[in-house]
Amino acid sequence: MTQTTLDARASGTYDIKDLGPVTRLGFGAMRITGDGIWGEPADADVARSVLRRAVELGVDFIDTADAYGPDVSERLIAEALHPYGDVKIATKVGNTRQGPNIWTPVGNPAYLRQQVELSLRKLKVDTLDLLQLHRIGPDVPADDQFAELAAMQKEGKIRALGLSEVTVAEIEQASKHFTVATVQNRYNLTYTDAQDVLDHCEANGIGFIPWAPIASGELGKPGGIVADIADRLGATSSQVALAWLLRKSPAILPIPGTGSVAHLEENIAAASLELDDETFEAITKAAEQQ
Repeated sequence: MTQTTLDARASGTYDIKDLGPVTRLGFGAMRITGDGIWGEPADADVARSVLRRAVELGVDFIDTADAYGPDVSERLIAEALHPYGDVKIATKVGNTRQGPNIWTPVGNPAYLRQQVELSLRKLKVDTLDLLQLHRIGPDVPADDQFAELAAMQKEGKIRALGLSEVTVAEIEQASKHFTVATVQNRYNLTYTDAQDVLDHCEANGIGFIPWAPIASGELGKPGGIVADIADRLGATSSQVALAWLLRKSPAILPIPGTGSVAHLEENIAAASLELDDETFEAITKAAEQQ
């Protein structure tokens, strides 16, 4: 693997509508919480160290949510990084928590507003850089949820608005209420069902944030094509998976997350990993044939 320094900025930048340019390789702050994304991390000092190290390595886009912990991730981000300077913090509302690995969407406009106010307080800011609707709640018409987000943006509480786990039709529906700046859907080497959403985002200047970005499944296991390519390049399967995403579309903003400084540095190294045409096409073909 040819690289001289660990620098997320080698991944390039993307200009998010209503927010501005960010380094494409960001950091997902879900796993700085406890098991099941529930409660406090095993070592809060380590979690804060991971956040600070990410910024040292050129990360200026950090993704979190009120539901991570819940509340724990946002609080740790503020403790570690506030004031944020050039670092943009994206958070999400719309998912409630009843225990480890349990997530229940709620779209009641009053609830969404309450959570935005709490996120402002936890992150110690007057305006959220980017707020994404974590899920469209089934309890309230989607238009009511979108309208409430748009109202809070107009009030100056939110700079940019985005969505998570949505279809193209839902993006178009939300776009009647506000400018959709980002979409965060599951997308990786093992799961490309959101390809139509990615295509829509790329065509319409919407940042696409793939969650679970480093999953490589069988392709990354010994004997798999991703593992073989990683060995040839002197890289890891996770690094190849991230490099593939960065090459797949200029609209993709991967946010690999971890609670380990060593793993963070491994992920950041992917920004400098270049896949030639033949290697990229071979990985793409294998991903499509799964």
